[in-house]
Amino acid sequence: SDEMIYSALQRLLDVRFHPILIHCNQGKHRTGSLVGCLRAMNHWSMAAIFDEYRRFAGNKARRADQQFIELFHRKFPKVKTDPRHHPIWFLG
Repeated sequence: SDEMIYSALQRLLDVRFHPILIHCNQGKHRTGSLVGCLRAMNHWSMAAIFDEYRRFAGNKARRADQQFIELFHRKFPKVKTDPRHHPIWFLG
């Protein structure tokens, strides 16, 4: 859901919660959607995000996940975070 992804992104972008592990049952759909949303926030192109998603999801890639990433990013181009606690790799 939007709320779960939003909350997870807030934690990923706050080093006070690190180290952090991202996983789900299969490590493809929910994990791939979350990482795709994170990539979008870090200014990756949708083409690069979808390429990475498909490489890791393999034959289990779902169009609905890719659509979720794109629509989530349009709905929430920024996630409310404290820049003082951003990881050094975050360009947001």
